[in-house]
Amino acid sequence: LIMKRFTSLLTLLFVCYLLIGAGLKSEIFTLYLVRHSEKVISSEYPYDPPLTDCGEKRAKYLSSFLEEIQIDAVYSTNFSRTEQTALPTAAAKRLEIQPYSTADLKEFSSQLLELQQNALVTGHSNTTGVLAGMLVDQEIGAFEEHIYNRIYQVVVCGEQRQLNLIHTSFECAP
Repeated sequence: LIMKRFTSLLTLLFVCYLLIGAGLKSEIFTLYLVRHSEKVISSEYPYDPPLTDCGEKRAKYLSSFLEEIQIDAVYSTNFSRTEQTALPTAAAKRLEIQPYSTADLKEFSSQLLELQQNALVTGHSNTTGVLAGMLVDQEIGAFEEHIYNRIYQVVVCGEQRQLNLIHTSFECAP
């Protein structure tokens, strides 16, 4: 399965580069969608908890993961945990974090495709997979709350879209 996905991605990239060389398509761009990192679970923060120490380390890991990748925009929902997850990457890339609402993910997915930018999008366990699915016209649902190691990578070239699911190796040491 991994080799099939890799071959599919290589084929997409090859075709896109041929089309770009022929002047038929615009650029390839890539979207990276992640769930926020680990949050504090406490009655002190019932609605908008910050990240735990582990969550802050995971956010820095995400920034180092994306270090060599061109990112043109960083998007986050308006919650401490998503903004704190996006912050190390935004700071490293010298970008402002742009807010988005999960109220209309279909509209936001259309906006991301229209903008044609390499972007990081931080969201939640019940929105990140759903948004990734919308971007590639697939039905992908929410995932379990204990999962933090997924990066949905959506590579776009014209009307061609390839979804890759990356499982990071980051683990918090107690």
